[in-house]
Amino acid sequence: MAEHTPMETKAHEQTYESFIKVFTYGAVACFVIAAIVVYLIAS
Repeated sequence: MAEHTPMETKAHEQTYESFIKVFTYGAVACFVIAAIVVYLIAS
């Protein structure tokens, strides 16, 4: 397995943190939109 330099590891961690933030906000947004759709269909 290839060795990773500290610089590559730091860049990887920043990219991963950004991905997790985007994924989390996207999941929350999808949940809110789905709840609104279900509410509109039910009423």
